[in-house]
This record gives sequence, structure tokens and C-alpha cells, in this order.
Amino acid sequence: MLADPVMTQLQAFVAERDWDQFHSPANLAKSISIEAGELLECFQWSDAGDAEETVAELADVLTYCLLLADKLGVDPSDIVLAKLEETKKKYPVETAAGRSTKYDRLSD
Repeated sequence: MLADPVMTQLQAFVAERDWDQFHSPANLAKSISIEAGELLECFQWSDAGDAEETVAELADVLTYCLLLADKLGVDPSDIVLAKLEETKKKYPVETAAGRSTKYDRLSD
């Protein structure tokens, strides 16, 4: 599992408050979705969004993502890199560069 200062501080924060009992994978996934909605709300009426509020909401999303990774016993960097390798295969540069087309329609 990720052993870095951020994760260490998150784990301590949760432990000091005895909140691990509430941090089931399902609850953490729900919290990610809720916080992602709040992040999206920053752009509800303008694509610009308020930078300070956006960063605060992004931090909330990332916090819950890190806590879920910790709960699942996976390293966030490892799973992102593994997923990136899968995505590279779905979206080869030759067919995907400059296109927002879903991978299963790239040949269209």
C-alpha cells in the first residue's frame, strides 16, 4: 500500500476520530460520488468555475479515492498505471489522436 506522507496523515486523521468504522468500500464509493457532484457543481453555470472552490472539492474527491484505495489494499499509483496501459491499447495514437470518439467506434 502507498506509504507516503499524505496517506500517513489521512490514516492518522481517520484513526484519531475513530471513523474507520464508517469507511466501508461502499460508503467510500458513495462519498466519492457525492464529492464528485460537488466538484461538478463548481462548473454548473460557468465553465470557468471558482478556482479555490474547485481545488477544495477536488481535494475532497481525491481524499475519498485515496481512502478507498487504502481500504482495498491497493496502491493508487499502481492501479492508475495499470489502467493507463489498458487504455493505451484501446486508444492507439494512430487512431485516437485528436479524437474524442469512444474506443469501439474509432474505426468508423
